[in-house]
Amino acid sequence: MRINTLDEEYKLILRHLLGHGVTKQTRNGEVLSAFGMVLRHNMQDGFPLLTTKKMAWKSIVTELLWFLRGDTNIKYLVDNGCNIWNGDAYKNYVKHCESEQLTDYDDMDTFIKSIKDYEIYAEKWGELGPIYGQMWRDWDEDTGVKIDQIKNLIKDLKTNPDSRRLMVNAWNPTYIQHAVLPPCHYGFQVYTRELSTEERKKIYERSYTDGIEVQNDDWLESKLTTRNIPTRAISLMWNQRSVDTFLGLPFNIASYGLLLEIIAREVNMVPDDLIGNLGDVHLYKNHIEQAKEQCSREEFELPTLKMNPIFLANLEHKGFEEAINGEVNFQLENYQSHPAIKAPLSN
Repeated sequence: MRINTLDEEYKLILRHLLGHGVTKQTRNGEVLSAFGMVLRHNMQDGFPLLTTKKMAWKSIVTELLWFLRGDTNIKYLVDNGCNIWNGDAYKNYVKHCESEQLTDYDDMDTFIKSIKDYEIYAEKWGELGPIYGQMWRDWDEDTGVKIDQIKNLIKDLKTNPDSRRLMVNAWNPTYIQHAVLPPCHYGFQVYTRELSTEERKKIYERSYTDGIEVQNDDWLESKLTTRNIPTRAISLMWNQRSVDTFLGLPFNIASYGLLLEIIAREVNMVPDDLIGNLGDVHLYKNHIEQAKEQCSREEFELPTLKMNPIFLANLEHKGFEEAINGEVNFQLENYQSHPAIKAPLSN
C-alpha cells in the first residue's frame, strides 16, 4: 500500500493558517495569511488528487486543456460544464455595463446561458483577456512576434533535456492590466534526470507481464530500448503568487500534476516530483469551518491516472486541439474520497 502524504502536507498548510495566519483585509474578503510555503509530492506515490474531500476532476481536466488550447474565452469551459471562471467573466461584464451607466443588464444565469447559446454574445462577453492560454501558447512581445512557450518547451525537452531554461511564464507586465485577473500561478519550470538501468527495469516489469531474465548488461539495455522504456524522469515546479488555500490550491495541485503527466507522455519520460512554491498563502475567513472539517478527516490512498493509450498530446503542434475534442482521455482508477465540502468562491 502506498502512503498518502499529500493530504497530510495540505492539511499542515491549513493548520498553519488556522493557528498562525495573519489577519488581512483583501479586495474580496478577510483572510488568514502566511508567506512562503512549499508543497512537494512524488508522482510515483499516486496521482495528486486530494482524498479528504471529493474533487471536481472533470473541471480540473477541462480547465487545463483550455489553457493548452491557448483559449481565453469561457465558452469552451461553459460548454464542457466547467464554471470556475464564470464569476470573473460576469464581473467584467457588469463592470462594463456600469461604466456605460446601463441599468438593464443580464443577471448571472442569463449571462451564462447566453454565452452557451449565442456565439456572438460569447465572443464579446466571454473573453477574459491575455490570461494563461494566451501567455502559454501565444505570448506577444508587442513587436508582432508570437511565442508558443509550450511548443518551445517540448522541443527543448527533446533536444536539450538538461537545459536550465525549461520554463513557461504567464506573467507579462505589458498585458496584466488587460486581463480580468492577473495570473495567480505565474510560471513553471521542468527538470529531467537520467534513470538508472534498475529504474528502467522496474518500469518494464510494471508494464509487461513477460518479465526479464537478464543475460548481460548489453542484452538488458537492448531489451529496454526495443520496448521504448523511458530513459529519463521529469519533475515540474510551479510558482504561485496568490493561493486560495481551501478552494484553489487543491485544484492547482491536481492541474499541475496532470500537466506533468501530459508532458511526460509527450516526451516519453516518467513523472517524478511535483513541487509548488507558494507565495501569499491565505484562507478566507468564511472557509474556516470548512478547513477545520477537512483537517479532521483521515486520508485514503491516492488514485492512479490512466491516460487513453491512443491519446497523443501532440503539444508541439496544433493537432493537439483535435486530440482533446474526442472522448475523455484521462481516467482515475481507485479514487476514494470523503464527501465534497462546499465553500463560497471569492472572485
